[in-house]
Amino acid sequence: MEKYNDGGCCHQVTFIDQDGHRKTSTVPVVQELARQGLTQLPERFIRAPSKKNPIDDDSHSSGVSPKALPVINVAKLRAKSSDPEGRAEELAKLASGVRDWGLCLITEHGISSCVMHGVKDVVKSFFGLSFEEKKQTVGSYGKIDNMGYGRNFVKSEDQPLDWIDRLTMKAAPVGGDEGLNVWPQKPENFRQVTERYVLEARKVLDELLQALAEALSLERNVFVKYFDPTNSEINVRVNYYPPCPRPDLAQGITPHSDASALTLLMQFDATGGLQVLRDQKWLTLPWPTDALLVNVGDFLEIMSNGRLKSPWHRVVTQMEVERFSVALFYNPPSWTEIVPEPVEDSAGQDGGGGFRKVVVGDYLKHFYEISPTEDKQAIMYARV
Repeated sequence: MEKYNDGGCCHQVTFIDQDGHRKTSTVPVVQELARQGLTQLPERFIRAPSKKNPIDDDSHSSGVSPKALPVINVAKLRAKSSDPEGRAEELAKLASGVRDWGLCLITEHGISSCVMHGVKDVVKSFFGLSFEEKKQTVGSYGKIDNMGYGRNFVKSEDQPLDWIDRLTMKAAPVGGDEGLNVWPQKPENFRQVTERYVLEARKVLDELLQALAEALSLERNVFVKYFDPTNSEINVRVNYYPPCPRPDLAQGITPHSDASALTLLMQFDATGGLQVLRDQKWLTLPWPTDALLVNVGDFLEIMSNGRLKSPWHRVVTQMEVERFSVALFYNPPSWTEIVPEPVEDSAGQDGGGGFRKVVVGDYLKHFYEISPTEDKQAIMYARV
């Protein structure tokens, strides 16, 4: 086994062990390991493949044809009066695509390229800092939605670690991060640039919630009504995947569904890491860097009463390239009670059924307590 030196560059994590005891441990900072030019993978990151989660097996993973993944033109969804036929076609594509995949790519969304390039610049500037500078400029809060700079979902010292470094901030509601040092102070414009992106992205997310309801032949506001403009929550998570010496042994992110209603993702510097489980095969999504990806989360599966399903997905590592993604997790206020939309009949012929009322905060608590899991278990909390 190749020796490595973490140089004191570690994240501190706290967890409750199997005996109910609170434990604190340290995990290496992946970016610092990658900077050493390792040719072998440190043991803590080696993940044994299983039938449910093969790592890199050609019999279990393959690419998706670019034509198979739904690509939605948001400008056409907005053309109610100028192009009603084109809009109707786009809604039909949205309905079939998201029902089939649980996600879609969006283009012509109206978020300016200047804003998106600004996010890329501040993210890369932050991760260009030394580890010491990062820790000085932002805190880490494992118990508060895993905010700040660090790691999450570490539940034991024996758990295989993901090949990733993360930065998480609460961008909404206003004041939701009061008293927390979760926004980097370097570069100085990090928060300003990111919040501008969130402001523009939120408009797109609200439009998509309305369009999805309409596409499913539901009342237009059945989903968006849960999103109080003042108190709804948006968490921003930056994911950094350095080059990995052994992509066949490691994962960027463990398989999971999202504890959100919708997740909006942008990526830059590389593509090819995101995979979705479909028909018991892991498929690599053709996601060009100039498109945004919209992912159905568990809360939208519950709201829609199963008409839409949150996809089980993961991120694989790559040997020669680094990759960044920025995810916005959009949720109703934590005290909101979600009431699933009734299905057409008891047989659930419209593809839904089987969910009960849940309170957002209760579900999130459950989700974080049991994650990570081998398969999609968290959603069972909301099943009848």
